[in-house]
Amino acid sequence: MTIHSPTSTTDEILDVTDRTEAVNNGDASDLARTAPRGPVMETRDLNVFYGDFHAVHDVNLSFGRHEITALIGPSGCGKSTVLRSLNRMNDLVAGAKVQGSVTYHGEDIYGPKVDPITVRQHIGMVFQKPNPFPKSIYDNIAYGPRVTGMKVTDMDAVVEDALRGAALWDEVKDKLKSPAYGLSGGQQQRLCIARTIATRPDVILMDEPCSALDPIATARIEDLMSELKTEFTIIIVTHNMQQASRVSDRTAFFTARPDETTGNRTGLLVEFNRTQDIFEAPADPRTEAYITGRFG
Repeated sequence: MTIHSPTSTTDEILDVTDRTEAVNNGDASDLARTAPRGPVMETRDLNVFYGDFHAVHDVNLSFGRHEITALIGPSGCGKSTVLRSLNRMNDLVAGAKVQGSVTYHGEDIYGPKVDPITVRQHIGMVFQKPNPFPKSIYDNIAYGPRVTGMKVTDMDAVVEDALRGAALWDEVKDKLKSPAYGLSGGQQQRLCIARTIATRPDVILMDEPCSALDPIATARIEDLMSELKTEFTIIIVTHNMQQASRVSDRTAFFTARPDETTGNRTGLLVEFNRTQDIFEAPADPRTEAYITGRFG
């Protein structure tokens, strides 16, 4: 199976007027009332196991084109597990098993004939801690196009475009051959974003990309995300409620249910809606308790 990139323009978003949407407890009809039309990606009854441990239970989500979706919730509720399922990063974890479906433009990315490397070319990822390669700034950006076999007539232009897209070009244009490790933490994270967009993915996953950064660097990354969503669909895991409310269009709130026998915590999706609705009129009291700081 071939994973196809989109060719259509921005999809119309479903107008949600009821500010007390039903809680999404895995019911697709509830999801349809809160989700974007013509989504780029969807999960249906997504369950993730690590060996016998049931990490995530029946997650139904829909991610709209040119939107930022924030995944929030207390530690151990499965946010990052869900995020890693969206580009098959869990394939790299021993004993991990995914049930249900994850679709990208209607195609199941876990289909038997789908190459996970191809999936990750279309669905890129930026990790919590900046992880530049031990190479020059230039070679960090050029690495992806080179190893994926992109047809590039002018690599210098690709590098410049990616660095401009990550709002880093003016800061590094005179030291492209310098080691990437010489950059500040915030610059390294923007370099990692530039490295991701250099291969022209459709979706960018971000796993707490600002957790290791100072407030100034965090503000730059947030501004950058708002700019990037004009070209990409972005899905972000964050523990920062203010960040979720500032940058995202939709928010999914997760919680964890402990097993009475083992004490293991299984992640559950509690509520998914427009971010304004989640923060101003949440439908579930658990959501309100979390965003107001009464638990988590």
